[in-house]
Amino acid sequence: MKLLKFLLSFLLALSVFLALNTKIDPLPPLGKFLSPNQGIWLNDVSEDNTEELSIKGLSAPVKVHYDKHLIPHVFAQNNLDLYRSQGYITAKHRLWQMEFQTHASAGRLSEIVGSAALDYDRSQRRKGMLFGAEKALENMQKDPEILGYLKAYRDGINSYIESLSPSKYPVEYKLLDYAPEPWTLKKTALLLMYMTDMLAGYETDLEFTNFINNYGRERFDFLFPDFFDANDPVIPAETDWSDWEVTVPDTPEGDFPMDYITDVLHKPNPDNGSNNWAVGPDKSYSGNAILANDPHLQLNLPSIWYVMQLATPEKNTFGATLPGALGIVIGFNNHISWGVTNATRDVRDWYKIKFKDEKREEYWHDNQWKPTTKRVEEIVIRGRETFYDTVVYTHHGPVSYDTSFKGNGQKMGYAMQWTGHLGGNNQRTLIELNGARNYHEYEAALVHFVAPAQNFVFSSRDGDIALWIQGRFPNKWKGQGKFLMDGTNPEHDWQGWIPQAHNAHVKNPERGFVSSANQHPVDKSYPYYVFNDGYEMYRNRVINDFFRSKKKFTIQDFKDLHNNNYNLKAAELLPHMLKVMPTDGLSEEELAYLNDAKAWNFYNNTDSKGASVWEAWWSKLNRMVWDELRADTLAMVPPFTYQTINLLKNFPDDPFMDRVNTPEIETATDLFVASFKEGVKELNTWKERLGNYNWGDVKATYVGHLLQALPAFSRFNLPIGGNSGIVNATSRNHGPSWRMIVEMSDPPKALGVYPGGQSGNPGSKYYDDLVDIWAAGEYLELQFMQSTENPTGVLFTQTLNPKQ
Repeated sequence: MKLLKFLLSFLLALSVFLALNTKIDPLPPLGKFLSPNQGIWLNDVSEDNTEELSIKGLSAPVKVHYDKHLIPHVFAQNNLDLYRSQGYITAKHRLWQMEFQTHASAGRLSEIVGSAALDYDRSQRRKGMLFGAEKALENMQKDPEILGYLKAYRDGINSYIESLSPSKYPVEYKLLDYAPEPWTLKKTALLLMYMTDMLAGYETDLEFTNFINNYGRERFDFLFPDFFDANDPVIPAETDWSDWEVTVPDTPEGDFPMDYITDVLHKPNPDNGSNNWAVGPDKSYSGNAILANDPHLQLNLPSIWYVMQLATPEKNTFGATLPGALGIVIGFNNHISWGVTNATRDVRDWYKIKFKDEKREEYWHDNQWKPTTKRVEEIVIRGRETFYDTVVYTHHGPVSYDTSFKGNGQKMGYAMQWTGHLGGNNQRTLIELNGARNYHEYEAALVHFVAPAQNFVFSSRDGDIALWIQGRFPNKWKGQGKFLMDGTNPEHDWQGWIPQAHNAHVKNPERGFVSSANQHPVDKSYPYYVFNDGYEMYRNRVINDFFRSKKKFTIQDFKDLHNNNYNLKAAELLPHMLKVMPTDGLSEEELAYLNDAKAWNFYNNTDSKGASVWEAWWSKLNRMVWDELRADTLAMVPPFTYQTINLLKNFPDDPFMDRVNTPEIETATDLFVASFKEGVKELNTWKERLGNYNWGDVKATYVGHLLQALPAFSRFNLPIGGNSGIVNATSRNHGPSWRMIVEMSDPPKALGVYPGGQSGNPGSKYYDDLVDIWAAGEYLELQFMQSTENPTGVLFTQTLNPKQ
């Protein structure tokens, strides 16, 4: 039993680590944790419960059918009852996760785990996470309909919390020795900010500033071009923009600040991304449009997603929800389906601020001193005195870096301007998508969505397919946002916005399909400035080539593409490496590994030895090429992988090929040999530890609990292929967090799966029951119930009644 395994693990370890691998202090009282009348034992309960429940605030009974995977199919008579029920049900299965993520977003982890989280909490406050959530809430409160739904959702969550005694708290509360607090509207806004930061928080302005200061503009432009020759953009390259009336700001004269930055804020995983695609009737085996999506995020238990069906007499929607937010995020109804991928647009810029004096009450901008505002962040620390951090705000945004936090010792400040601080009404977009019936209603729903920038793919029962790159985007002058900018110069400010109608989009393209995989959104003909912000260059080309390869596609084709392990990166470099690398100095052991590489078919399948050779070899090679950057005390990032491979193949004598710590002057060929020998050492280590070096065993994918050092609450050594940069983007603990395929028949037929389970209770059989199905590349047939009368496939039914 999972709980007995956990107790053994707990008694051996007596420690818990946060996601950022910091030790929790203090530990909970063991007596309380193991108490027979309120401890962990009471969390091992069945969730197959048919009892009728009374929920305060409901206006009519709500019927909830649970299928065999504990997916709730909720049928309510109106939206207020629907979202109140959604809040209650989600809290019942995911309460601790919901609250923990909002604490992380708000910079409140120190309240739970002590001073180990203080630096993280300060980073969150200085990013303006609370500030942005408050702005979003202000906007949502101006929308009476959405505000009503938010309150209903909040009240549903609180109805569940109020029903709990300490003995029934989720196990993580007992482990960390704290109690749930009431849900608020602000918590939902914080959850949405958490996702906004996760999906749009990776930027490299300060690292690029260091690079150009060290190596010059010419080297920078060569190594970090705005477009690559193999660009296969989200919006087809043949798109005509000529009928638009476009004005782009002129690039101002003058230099950028020449500061050197040694440290940067915590950033999300750069592999956070997704795939999505849709084919129209002409490319579909059945004549129905078909859509697919798979967002790539860290693999956690409980999963980031919770699957539900939400139905009223006016709409019927199914899909993945974010615990803590209203409605379906990725899903379908009887008329349309939709999905999202990260658009990776640059919507976070940095400005050097000149303060009048150390009081930081005024800053110089547009030839005058302007007043700052100050926000005192109160960070409660468990077991310690409260920490107060004063964050200064300019018109750009929060001064995230100063002499007191990650500064470089100067009397300066770096302010962040971010569309995440604008405060959109993303809940309005989701609610309208849930009920949309056609392309025009989908298009209208997107208008409210501000950040993070997303590629919204669409298909409908009418046969339409479409894709909009949606968000609120600054209209930038060429080069704006690549580097630290001058906060005193108004010409460096954002000059305006790209009109909503000019956000790049396509409907029913001639090629018969739409797709996105975090690649460049457009080609060079797009009239607004979009620079290369680290766009993906491999998954997207595999996907697009697949849909160009034949005339018709089936559901099985979609499954195969989701699980496609073809390594295009390796296919474009490895043959060149094998061709030019001398082998006369290799040992018999090294030659045997080299033969594995020569025989490899470029698929990262679980049983592949060649994939392991490539991954070990490429890892060492990449580090050797950019050893100068890694050895520098300044924060820098290496050029994008596509350009690294271009250098290795076409510029073998580039100065970066020379290794810092060797007396010889190396070329790319020398690095091929040296990195291969180092890779063989790693392969031998794997072989000794595992008994083999098959890729699946080497990669050892796992799905870890949100508190990372809880092995009994996690799943390890999952047999699944792929890797970062592959369509099946499953790396060690990151990858497809929800796979969905929808055929827009009448009614729609859908498949879906994610690496987790519906319950957040580690003692439940529904905690991880989908993990093995996901790892095997299989799917659930999603039961899209059309009525509450005589539904099929029901495990049990609950009725939520109005509380008298």
